[in-house]
Amino acid sequence: MRKVKILWADDEIDLLKPHILFLNEKGYEVETGISGDEAIDKLKSDFFDIVFLDENMPGLSGLETLDILKKIEPNIPVVMITKSEEEHLMDEAIGSKIADYLIKPVNPKQILLTIKKNLDLSRLVTEKVTSTYQRDFREIGMTLSDRLDFEEWKDVYNKIVGHELKLSESSDRGMDEILAMQKSEANQSFGKFIENNYLNWLNGVEEAPVMSHTLMKKKVIPEIEEGTSTFFILIDCLRFDQWKVIYNQINKLFHVEEDLYCAILPTATQYARNAIFSGLMPSEIQKKYADKWSYDEDDGGKNNDEAFFMEECLRRHGKNVKTSYTKVVNLEGGKRLVEKTNDLFQNPFNVIVYNFVDALSHARTDTKIVRELVEDEKAYRSVTASWFEHSPLWECMKKIAQKGGKVVLSTDHGSVRVHNASKVVGDRNVNSNLRYKQGKALQYKGKDVFAVEKPEEAFLPKQNISDTYIFAKNDNFFAYPNNYNHYVNYYQNTFQHGGISLEEMMIPIVSLTPKS
Repeated sequence: MRKVKILWADDEIDLLKPHILFLNEKGYEVETGISGDEAIDKLKSDFFDIVFLDENMPGLSGLETLDILKKIEPNIPVVMITKSEEEHLMDEAIGSKIADYLIKPVNPKQILLTIKKNLDLSRLVTEKVTSTYQRDFREIGMTLSDRLDFEEWKDVYNKIVGHELKLSESSDRGMDEILAMQKSEANQSFGKFIENNYLNWLNGVEEAPVMSHTLMKKKVIPEIEEGTSTFFILIDCLRFDQWKVIYNQINKLFHVEEDLYCAILPTATQYARNAIFSGLMPSEIQKKYADKWSYDEDDGGKNNDEAFFMEECLRRHGKNVKTSYTKVVNLEGGKRLVEKTNDLFQNPFNVIVYNFVDALSHARTDTKIVRELVEDEKAYRSVTASWFEHSPLWECMKKIAQKGGKVVLSTDHGSVRVHNASKVVGDRNVNSNLRYKQGKALQYKGKDVFAVEKPEEAFLPKQNISDTYIFAKNDNFFAYPNNYNHYVNYYQNTFQHGGISLEEMMIPIVSLTPKS
C-alpha cells in the first residue's frame, strides 16, 4: 500500500524534526522545503497528498505560494501554519480555499489530526456510518415484529431514512443492499399495518393520525393569525427523504419544526390534494360538490377547483380572511411568483402549489435522458436538492423569511420506486394508474394488494355499484397480461404513486418561522 506523501515547507524546518519523525513513525512519508519557491518546484516534479505551508517565509509568502500551488494542483489540500493570529490573515487564507489553519507552536497530534481530517475523513465517516447502522439494524428488525402504532412508525421511518441518507454519502456500497432489504421488510409490515387500521381510522373505530383531509384543520389553519402572513406551500409528490435533502438549505433562514402525517388512499394528486384543500374525503367532495369531481379517466384537469375548496374549508372553520392561491407548473410561473411575493403579504393566508417533483417522476418514466439522470434514489434526491437550491420557489421563500412571514410546507403524497409486476385483469373502463385500480370484476393477486370491496367504507366515490378499489403494496406495480413483458420492462424501476408504502403515505408536514 502506497504511503501518504506530505510536503512541508517552512524556513525553520530544522526545528520541526521531532514532528517529522513522529509522522514517519505513523507511516507517513514527509518531503521538506525551506521556501515557497522550493515547495513549488517539488510539487511540479512529484506527487503529494497534502501540503503544510508556513505563512511567513523569506521570499514568497505563504499566501503567495498557496496561490501558485493551487494553480499547479487545484485540488490538493493545503494547511497554512503561522505565528500570527491576525484575523485578516485568517480570512485571506480561508478565502483562498485552504484545507485548515494552524497557529504556531503546533504539536504533532494537531498535525496528525489535520492529516486524518483531510485525507481519511471519508473513510472514517464511512466506518462510523456503517458501524452505526450495523448496531441499529437488529433493533429496527426487532421493532418491525412489534404491533406498532403510527407514532412508532414515524420513528422507524425516520431511522431508515436517516441511515439511507448517511450510507448514500459514504464510499462503502456494501451496506446498501442490506438497507434496501430492511426497507422492503419495513414496507411489507407497513402494508399490513395500513390494511389493519386504515378503515378503522376513517370510520372512527380507532384514533386516527393527522391525514390528508384533516391536515388543514389540525396543522395549517391554527397557524393563520391576523397581523401576519402565513404561507402554505405544497410541493407536489415530495417524499420525506427529499424533504431531508432540502432541509439544510431551508434551515439557513428558518427555524424548522418537522413532523410526518399520513396521506389518504389512493396516494394520487386527484384524491389526496383535493382532500387536503377541501378538508373532506373524496366521496364527501363528490356528494357535496358533484360538479367539481372527476373520475380518473374523465377528460380535463382533476385539481382545477383547489382554490374554491380552500376557501370553503376556511369558511367552515371560521376563518374569514383574505387569501390567495397560486399554482406553479413551469419556470415562467415560478418567476411570476417571485415578482409578486411582496404583494402577497397583504393577505393573512396564501397558498402556493408547486409542481416540480411530481413532473420529474413522470418525466423519468417517459423520457430516456431523465431516466438516466435520475437513475436511483440517491440521484432522485440529488436532482431535487439542486432544483430547489436554484428554484424560484427558494427565491420566494427567502423573501418570505426577510419579511417575517410564517410558512407551513408539505406535500400531497410521495412516490416509490417499483420493481415487481403484479398481474391484474379488468375491463376497458379500469383506470390506468400503476399503483391502484378502480373497477368492477377485477382479478388480482390477493397478497400483493389491499382490496377495498366497499368503497364507501374508505370514503371513495364509485362509478358503478360493484366497483372495487385495489392498492398495490410495497414495490409492486400493476400490469395487464396483454403485452406483459414489454409493459414490465418499460415501467420497472420507475417512480410511481397511488398505492401503499412508507414513501407514498408517510410524508412531511413542516412549520417554518424566520430566524430574523
